[in-house]
Amino acid sequence: MLIPKSITCLKGYTKEQFMKDFSAGIIVAIIALPLSIALAIASGVSPEKGLYTAIIGGFIVSLLGGSRVQIGGPTGAFVVIVYGIIQKYGMDGLLISTIMAGIFLILMGLLKLGSLIKYIPSSITSGFTSGIAIVILSTQVKDFLGLTMSSVPSEFLAKWTAYINSMNTINIQSLSIAILTLLIIILWPKISKKIPGTFVAIIIATIIAMVLNLKIDTIGSQFGELSSALPKLVVPKVSFEMINQLMLPALTIAILAGVESLLSAVVADGMIGGKHRSNMELIAEGVANIFSGMFGGIPVTGAIARTAANVKNGGRTPVAGIVHSFGILIIMMLFMPYVKLIPMASLASILVLVAYNMMEWESFKQIFKAPKGDALVFIVTFILTIFLDLVVAIGVGVVLSSFLFMKKMAEVTDVKCIVDDINDDEISDVIRNVQTPKDVSIYEISGPFFFGAANKFVNAVREMGTPPKILIIKMESVPFIDGTAYHSLEMLYDLCEKHYTKLIILQIQEGPLKVLKNYGFTKLLGEDNFCNDMDGAIERAKALKVRAQK
Repeated sequence: MLIPKSITCLKGYTKEQFMKDFSAGIIVAIIALPLSIALAIASGVSPEKGLYTAIIGGFIVSLLGGSRVQIGGPTGAFVVIVYGIIQKYGMDGLLISTIMAGIFLILMGLLKLGSLIKYIPSSITSGFTSGIAIVILSTQVKDFLGLTMSSVPSEFLAKWTAYINSMNTINIQSLSIAILTLLIIILWPKISKKIPGTFVAIIIATIIAMVLNLKIDTIGSQFGELSSALPKLVVPKVSFEMINQLMLPALTIAILAGVESLLSAVVADGMIGGKHRSNMELIAEGVANIFSGMFGGIPVTGAIARTAANVKNGGRTPVAGIVHSFGILIIMMLFMPYVKLIPMASLASILVLVAYNMMEWESFKQIFKAPKGDALVFIVTFILTIFLDLVVAIGVGVVLSSFLFMKKMAEVTDVKCIVDDINDDEISDVIRNVQTPKDVSIYEISGPFFFGAANKFVNAVREMGTPPKILIIKMESVPFIDGTAYHSLEMLYDLCEKHYTKLIILQIQEGPLKVLKNYGFTKLLGEDNFCNDMDGAIERAKALKVRAQK
């Protein structure tokens, strides 16, 4: 159903629920503020771009989305790909790819592909999520330790080599602020769970840095004055060549946004006992990404941690998400001049915790217990995300898991001769291994009959040699067939015609029968040669034998 939850779930809305939604929205805004700034910087853009994304994305996702409690904004999943796009195509390339990703997401929702995204194997999502976590961690070492470096290489190994070579430049003051920020975030929930620990940590660390006049990098020292103005419409320079080059990165952003937002919606459903509308959620994410790109933001998706915080603090309708976006807007307009005082080491600490929470630790624990194929896909996707590229990692992961799945399905499919040469006296009572004249054989295909398994059938046909006078193919256990499987059946038909053998199809299911009808095979073979039960097939075999003898 393509109707936003904001339309259907506000019937009977009460003042009491508004107060809960308002409180939850403000708390989530306070959580999202430093996180959005940190993710923007890690992605290679200025801090306000992250706030624009949270404001615009958060508002649209809540207004149009298919979840009651989803909170939209920038997330760690996009850091790697956004950074890569900016390095190669600049800010214009990022804005274009974000808008294109939004269009892809809308199309996915309109085509009702929301339910299909869940078929992406968890080994792939766990692999690239863990890989992204390692990449995010590696980007924060310089600011966490306060290293003095002219530039940080983009390649993973080169980056760590440069860090090791610069270890003699560690700034103890930066390291102390980073550790202090970490400790406050970790320990603060023991004092209060209402006020977010990240917000408290940022304020305390900033005040200490100012009072002690610490010689450390701040947002202001790296980015200069920050604008507190409302986001303005940005018109990137577009060319067909750039659109063509950005097609794959944009599709990757769309898939990431779709997977993460729907995963977040599923988690939220479990927390509130609700049911989200996956296709409407995809459309909302698409619109949010288009507007985020148009106003200079970065990619948007549903944020699991912020959505969970919304639910835990009483948010139950899209009003909480809308309040969250306006809360960030007001904070940005009033306090942006003070944001420049935040130590970079504190932001690095926040992202270190983001990376830690993103790591799929359970997947690593179970790597030796999981099936070899799943473990292989996880490891390959994980390694490629770190050392090559997220686009490559997802592409290879999908292809590898597809091949492994086809291999498993092909192994499940079996083609065998279940009864060879049936006696006329015993023709109505089919028993395996009965001694019979050499004029009737029954072969059975069981399992999915597709291109991965068609070779088994072809080999069985070849091993048959000269076919018997009557050949029955039992297909009761075939759930579907594809074009390659059909062509192997066609090849069998040609062989039977060559040797004057009559072919009978027994107990074929409705789906495979529809495929054969579409190809015209039922007319070619004759509808009388499709039988629903064994007795009918035997009677048809008798009739064909009599006709052949005449």
